[in-house]
Amino acid sequence: MNLNTSSWKTFLLSYLYSIEMGNKFDKNKMTFENPTINFISRQGNNNGVDSKADVIDGVQPYKAGLMTIALGGQIGSCFVQTEDFYTAQNIVVLKPLFEKMSLEVNLFISTLVRYECKFKYYPFGRELNIHIKRDFSIKLPVTKDGAPDFEFMEQYIKSLHHKPISTQIEKKTMPFNTALWQPFILGELFDIKKGKRLTKADMILGTVNFLGAISENNGVREKIDTEEVWEANCITVNYNGSVGEAFYQEEPFWASDDVNALYPKGWALNKYIALFVCTVIKQERYRFSYGRKWTLEKMHESVIKLPVTPNGKPDWSFMESYIKSLPYSDRI
Repeated sequence: MNLNTSSWKTFLLSYLYSIEMGNKFDKNKMTFENPTINFISRQGNNNGVDSKADVIDGVQPYKAGLMTIALGGQIGSCFVQTEDFYTAQNIVVLKPLFEKMSLEVNLFISTLVRYECKFKYYPFGRELNIHIKRDFSIKLPVTKDGAPDFEFMEQYIKSLHHKPISTQIEKKTMPFNTALWQPFILGELFDIKKGKRLTKADMILGTVNFLGAISENNGVREKIDTEEVWEANCITVNYNGSVGEAFYQEEPFWASDDVNALYPKGWALNKYIALFVCTVIKQERYRFSYGRKWTLEKMHESVIKLPVTPNGKPDWSFMESYIKSLPYSDRI
């Protein structure tokens, strides 16, 4: 289907949706004994789902099918929620005002919202919460009478082709008792190196991954031409921007000064162990909310909990085996 945006018209977001602040829940005050409800935070990946939480007495979760937008953190992160959910602070919930706004229509619009935020709000530190209800607008395809063409949007999303991902790994369960895990200091497990500043004016397009403090694309903001690179086979963690996002780097790279690179001290790292540890590290992000930065000094002293061997050492073998046991791990 042809996307000729020259004929699209501008619509206020408030014309399309009822917009309200979410629950404003603090994750530190929630319980996770019987987690069944998605908890949406201000992150830019995993559809905004930070974790699952317990049902809160007297608080009805938002229903699946609604849209969420982050007003802080990874500002402008916009997702259509496919399951019932609660939200953290600085999240708005959007309820469609037209019956024809199907799941596909909302997916179409959410992409446009993210695009607007990426180029008009996030780079300049503009306060999205001031504009979201008042004058935030997007361009949409329209019918002959100038109304939003919801049918076109729906059919366009349905026309997109994708190849289902397959796996040969059978689903199986490995014992996973975090109560037995032990704390380890990051600075004792890793040699932590701070990235180096490189301005846009000094960049030349090339083939080397340039890592920024972003939450998607494995941290790769773009590719540049440089002979000075960080060695591969390490974990990178954002100390600024999307703080606490952690990625495994399988190729040589340049890390910006908003990124720290973690190299193993006296033990062998591979992509399976790295993915396990990255997940654990990302669970510490909440400690650095509200503008706090995970500086090099703080990261050296930070503690994470890991599964251990009988002699109390990190059980790297278990971590690798656990990741390999997951469906689709053969696609890593």
